[in-house]
Amino acid sequence: MASNSDLVQYICDQCSGAGIIDVKKMMGDYCIYCNGILFGLICDNNLYVKVTEPGRNVLRELELRPPYPGAKDHFYINDIDDSDYLAALIKATLPALPLPKSRKK
Repeated sequence: MASNSDLVQYICDQCSGAGIIDVKKMMGDYCIYCNGILFGLICDNNLYVKVTEPGRNVLRELELRPPYPGAKDHFYINDIDDSDYLAALIKATLPALPLPKSRKK
């Protein structure tokens, strides 16, 4: 099932306190980025954040799920309505993630 574009926009708006939020569509679902760093996925109208220790320390509820069959487990984020919580989680997660590789032209 593909994600609803209105819900994707809502999640982006809710996460915007962490920085510049962008999404890229992939097969009906979305990769979600903050300041150019991939931090999670929006799949089947659910938000998933990459697993990091700093992120784990911010989580209210630890629930690991794969966003799609065959994927690694991610933090499943049930509370998408608390923008301060989402911003804190993303800000904690980003420093533990690798920076994007620069593309050569």
